[in-house]
Amino acid sequence: MRIVNTPGGDAPGDDGEEPDGAWGQPARPAGEGTGRRTDFVQSLDRGLAVIRCFSSEHPSLTLSEVAERTGLTRAAARRFLLTLQDLGYVGSSGRQFSLRPRVLALGYAYLSSFSVAQIAQPHLEDLAEELHESCSVSVLDGDDLVYVARASANRIMTISLTVGTRLPPYPTSMGRVLLAHLPEAELDAHLGRTKLRKLTEHTITDPLELRAVLAAVRCQGWAAVDQELEAGVRSIAVPIRDGSHQVVAAINASAHAARVPMGTLEQQFLPRLIDCAQQIDSELATRMSGGARSVR
Repeated sequence: MRIVNTPGGDAPGDDGEEPDGAWGQPARPAGEGTGRRTDFVQSLDRGLAVIRCFSSEHPSLTLSEVAERTGLTRAAARRFLLTLQDLGYVGSSGRQFSLRPRVLALGYAYLSSFSVAQIAQPHLEDLAEELHESCSVSVLDGDDLVYVARASANRIMTISLTVGTRLPPYPTSMGRVLLAHLPEAELDAHLGRTKLRKLTEHTITDPLELRAVLAAVRCQGWAAVDQELEAGVRSIAVPIRDGSHQVVAAINASAHAARVPMGTLEQQFLPRLIDCAQQIDSELATRMSGGARSVR
């Protein structure tokens, strides 16, 4: 991904990057063929890319690995790492770099101002206690499904799901609820960018079949997924709407396939999910009418 410098602001080389572009290619003039705004700050994007390259699978990385995962040169990656280290966001031990707890403050600033997460959490905890299953709230962020609130009854998945976890939307119940309510042009663009990988033997990977499923979800108002994200796990989800009746998030309950039949999800879990979502909807509408900012 190419990005541009601010004209009259951060000139090439002023942000600790090579004048010929730290992505290993000659830098293009601002705005030329990038599709980016001319006031897009290239150095900020690259610094954030360094933070994002760490993950639960790669909690510690060498300088070379950071450079490879971000597309930066080693020299540029080193400067960004040392800057982040000085700011307290990155630590090092020998040749290994890792994120420091201060990074959590970046995410907390979002969560503390995002009313859906605040409002949903107590409702999720009540729902999880009642159903004896894990319940979550997620939103779409670009092409990812992102967990913003969660109440865990027990762990049934091999992957760890926490606030901030990102998943592909298409094989998940919450993802399908959110995709189903996208404007047609946005859904077309999303599916055009998304490779539908077969994560289990049940995963839908045919675009036409997925579109038919999403159309049904939009019509019926809920989505159920049976072992498409991970074998042995099924879930059901409904939308969360703001005061203008726009879908802004989704809430789900998940269960182990060996313990909870699909019929139980639809007959027992779904009515409670709908009731919980309506309570959250009502609180969102009240908060918005009271002058709180929109959640979108």
